[in-house]
Amino acid sequence: MTSKREAITMSDDEVTQMLTEVRTVTVCTIGPDGVPDPVAMWFVQDENGDLWMRTYAASQKVRNLRRDPRVAVLADTGEDYLSLRGVQFSGTMEVVTQEDRICWVFAELMVKYSGLPRADVAAVRESYRAKAARQVALRLCPSRTASWDHRKMAGG
Repeated sequence: MTSKREAITMSDDEVTQMLTEVRTVTVCTIGPDGVPDPVAMWFVQDENGDLWMRTYAASQKVRNLRRDPRVAVLADTGEDYLSLRGVQFSGTMEVVTQEDRICWVFAELMVKYSGLPRADVAAVRESYRAKAARQVALRLCPSRTASWDHRKMAGG
């Protein structure tokens, strides 16, 4: 017999689909006092499905990650209980200082969130190099994933 929890768990394909629909994730790092430090972030996925973000190298979240790379990342959506969907990743966040990757993340964010035409991606990546030195890319390295889709309780 399937448990209620198992019945609402999303498949890998459903998680992938949801991540194409949500605009932000909440990234929880561990603050210097040990208290979770949540922040909303834009994200993109690479060809392997890895989640990437970009931020300033001097930000509190990066200081937190350099001290302790453990994170929880939440993507969720829904207006009422029977429409709630979410996926929580637990794991670590890799802080990447490679300029090419930072420029790639920035350009992909512009495609996703600002409608940058694909034909302009190369030029945007190149023009962003001057700012990349003060930035980092963040790659989520999940060790555990939990998901739920309450629409399944309502039959669809």
